[in-house]
Amino acid sequence: MTKLTLNGRTYEVEADPEMPLLWAIRDHLNLTGTKYGCGIAQCGACTVHIDGQPVRSCQTRLGDVGEGKITTIEGISGPVAEAVRTAWRQLDVVQCGYCQSGQMMSAIGLLSENRKPSDADIDAAMDGNVCRCGTYQRIRAAIHDAARSLA
Repeated sequence: MTKLTLNGRTYEVEADPEMPLLWAIRDHLNLTGTKYGCGIAQCGACTVHIDGQPVRSCQTRLGDVGEGKITTIEGISGPVAEAVRTAWRQLDVVQCGYCQSGQMMSAIGLLSENRKPSDADIDAAMDGNVCRCGTYQRIRAAIHDAARSLA
């Protein structure tokens, strides 16, 4: 039995500690906003926050989370999350939408640390978040808009 703090609630998950966190979130806790993309931490679709830091849940073992506080796309809140959510809607960032929860989690992680990111900062923070539809310019513009709204 593994105890997890996820989106402000405590859960007990009966699963192998070697199981990827992604599968515990999706299959045991039925939170499906975090997506499976590649399984090798290269696409970013599975990005969640542990203690405020973006991590790839497909390569984070359940047993390695420990006392960490996990936040998924379903649990984001606060001014940075709202600024990102608003910018995403206003700029119509989403095309197919599959990667967007991971994109947003990475963007929130960036803006939580850096309220005035340059294009290079955005590119570095978003590196490894793949968008099959190619909405990268809208993603960058939305991050800049969210940053301006937080100033």
